[in-house]
Formats: sequence, C-alpha cells, structure tokens
Amino acid sequence: MEKIRFAILGGSGLYQMEGLQDVTEQLIPTPFGNPSDAIAIGTLDGVRVAFLARHGRNHSVLPSEIPFRANIWALKSLGVEYLISVSAVGSLKEHLAPRQMVLPDQFIDLTRQRAGTFFGDGAVAHISLARPVCAALSDVLADAFADASLADVTLQRGGTYVCIEGPAFSTLAESRLYRSWDADIIGMTNMPEARLAREAEIAYATLALVTDFDCWHPGHEAVTAEMAIGNLTHNAAGAQAILRAALRRLGANAPVSAAHTALAQSLVTQPAAMPQATRDKLAPLLEKYL
Repeated sequence: MEKIRFAILGGSGLYQMEGLQDVTEQLIPTPFGNPSDAIAIGTLDGVRVAFLARHGRNHSVLPSEIPFRANIWALKSLGVEYLISVSAVGSLKEHLAPRQMVLPDQFIDLTRQRAGTFFGDGAVAHISLARPVCAALSDVLADAFADASLADVTLQRGGTYVCIEGPAFSTLAESRLYRSWDADIIGMTNMPEARLAREAEIAYATLALVTDFDCWHPGHEAVTAEMAIGNLTHNAAGAQAILRAALRRLGANAPVSAAHTALAQSLVTQPAAMPQATRDKLAPLLEKYL
C-alpha cells in the first residue's frame, strides 16, 4: 500500500487543494466512525499529498460534530507523518487585523463535548503536550510564506490559540477574558485535533487565517459568519500558495520532528498487556511498538 507522508486539513473556506493531479478519493472507515469526508490523494508539484476537508466539502459539519479521532486515525493509517491544519480564526490582538496570518505555538482548550484521546479501554498513555505544535513544521510554513511573497499580508510566528466549543461566537465578556489571558487568536477546531495528532505521532502545525476581531474591538462590528467567510475567501489564494511552497519544501527535505516518537516514553500500558480489541483499534498508532 502506498504511504502518504504529507497531509492538509482544510478549514472554513478551504475545501479542496488547487493544482492536485491524478486525484483519487478514499473514504476510510475507522474504529471511531467515518472521517469528515473522503480523503483526496494526489500529486502536487511531484509531491504526494492527502487532503481532507475538516467540515466536509459542503461545510456541513459543525465544529463539535467533527469526527476528530476518525480524521486523525484515517490519516495515520495512510502513513501521514506531517499534518498542516489550515484554520479560520478571530483576532484577540490589535495588530492582528483581518486577512493577516498566524502560526500559533500554544493552545488553550475550552471545548467540553469532544473525545480528546485515542486511549482507554485497557490502554493508558500520557503524552507530553507542553509544546503542542511541531516547531520544525512551523519553520517550514514560515519559509513557505516567504516563498509565496504575498502582498499586504503579514505572518506572526508564535502565539496562543483559544479553542472554544462553538458554534456560537464569543460573548463580549468572554472575548475580553481571553484578551486578559494574553491570547492571540480564537477558533473552534484545533483542539483536540492537535492533541490527537501528537498521540498519533504526527508532526502538526497550524496556518491560521485571521477573519475578524471577534467582538472585543470597539471600532469593528461583532463577527458574523458572512464577514468571516468573506475575509477567508480573500485569503484562500494566499493560503494555497503557502501550502504549495510548504509541500515542495517537505518533499525535498522533510525535517526531523520530536512528534514522531511521542509515544516512546508515554505508554503506561505496554501493548502486550492491552486487550486484543484495543490493540486492533489502535493498530496504526502502535504498529512500531507491537
């Protein structure tokens, strides 16, 4: 079976990867249900890549309904080692105006309804998540941003992403609270996605596209879905150019990532002691430890 090392999770406004050739689609059933959509696998500038629309190609999946475990399990089963998340976010900082971009390196997870681990059912693991983003993959994205030479777009390296449950946007009091935490951006989808990617030993980084000022900014209207999608559509071409440049760099020289050995010191229950059904369910994650 062909191994696909690189993948992109497209968020709001990014439902397909332009320029992808020789495309086939695979709907991969998993022990955690079906992924958000069929996974498109193709070639871009000579690099094999998988693309999955996080909300489905018709944007029919709410943030809380995203099958995060199924998405990551399916990508891992293909052999994915590097995962780029493209995400629409609101800004919590004055200098991060709509249509700018951020590479966050920290998350605050305020979600409440989402399964956040692959483990359980006789298998215990405690991964380290102090640094939830792969710095090496973020470096690739930063270099790709420079390659793309986008006019009137800035990129902030680093920052904290607050992940809320949604689907409603924040209250004014909540938005002010997040600003008091010195958070930079706010969204609804990167958790538990980043945590699950780490459990699956996949290097993960986010390219965050700023669409609005949430509701805290006195000089701007409170965010609406129409406003957010409009700004995201404007940024889509730029995001595609960055992704294309990043994949070229990854194909030429994929960096070493600490994420690729995340379970080596994290498994409390050794695979031999796990129930057979659990070992089967976690097979793509545990393959090299069995």
